[in-house]
Amino acid sequence: MTQTPPLQVTPQPGIMEIALYEAGSATLSGRSDVLKLSSNENPFGPSEKAREAVAHAAQAMHRYPPTDHARLRAAIGEVHGLDPDRIICGVGSDEIIHFLCQSYAGPGTEVLFTEHGFSMYRISALAAGATPVEAPERERTTDIDALIAAATPETRLVFVANPNNPTGTMIGTAELERLALAVPQAILVIDAAYAEYVGADFDGGAELATRLPNVVMTRTFSKIYGLGGLRVGWGYGPRPIIDVLNRIRGPFNLSNLALEGAEAAVRDRAHVDHARAENARMRDWLAGALARHGVPSDPSHANFILARFADEATATACDAALREDGIIVRRVGGYGLPQCLRITVGDEAACRRVAEAIGRFTAAR
Repeated sequence: MTQTPPLQVTPQPGIMEIALYEAGSATLSGRSDVLKLSSNENPFGPSEKAREAVAHAAQAMHRYPPTDHARLRAAIGEVHGLDPDRIICGVGSDEIIHFLCQSYAGPGTEVLFTEHGFSMYRISALAAGATPVEAPERERTTDIDALIAAATPETRLVFVANPNNPTGTMIGTAELERLALAVPQAILVIDAAYAEYVGADFDGGAELATRLPNVVMTRTFSKIYGLGGLRVGWGYGPRPIIDVLNRIRGPFNLSNLALEGAEAAVRDRAHVDHARAENARMRDWLAGALARHGVPSDPSHANFILARFADEATATACDAALREDGIIVRRVGGYGLPQCLRITVGDEAACRRVAEAIGRFTAAR
């Protein structure tokens, strides 16, 4: 019997340094009343108009989707006052992040981000063969001076989530402009996945991406629009950069269901306004309730709060107690915050349930 020779092909450098992504848990053994507050999902789900659009699109699943995403880009441009020709759509904003690293990073270059920044920055950098570089934050908030100090002539991309995940903190537009001007050799990517939760007038960095030649903004339909299961995101920036990204984008990267659902969702401003208002109300309530139980958090501008405990052991014990109560939150040790738990802001019933459970935990300590 002929012996099969071993595989002699190896992955690109950096690939094996990527730890497999761990999504937030969704189930607990033996529990039917699980409250999932681990993935920053909109508790109200998608708008009814988006549901109807997806159901209608499902009748033509045998048809290939359009390759140019023209209708969705036009809708995004209309709602946000942006040039559709400077918009690219992807499978979540994650794919836009991948496109940027594939296009502009690689061996011998560096990708810069903050120490508690979104994990996909490191993953996408390593996948492109680039060197990921972390800059320290200041009190869990982006430190522009630290990013500027960490930049080198090899820096090609600088990622700043604003608001940041998992901290919920954010910085002002003037600080982001100062960073962009300080790193002309790199593209500043403003990851504005949670921008809609900041306020109706917050542009997420769109004005900078319109005016400056090295700024790109990314956005998602997974958060306030409630379309996490459809996987739709978009990016906006200078035409030369968007042209480059489109050259590596798969022609059919978004399905008809995703395109139709996202177009209906972005046009339904009443649903967005309701979700934003309820999130702000319950976010403030939840932060205050936990503070009264001796669990502080930084002011959050997103749809979650980062609850801080005395140490990692206490955070671990609280997480275990919550699971016993059927509540799933997110451990963030992988983000360098082992003493914290990230808690999605749910509806009023969910917020009261998690606050009461944490209250019982702290009272018993």
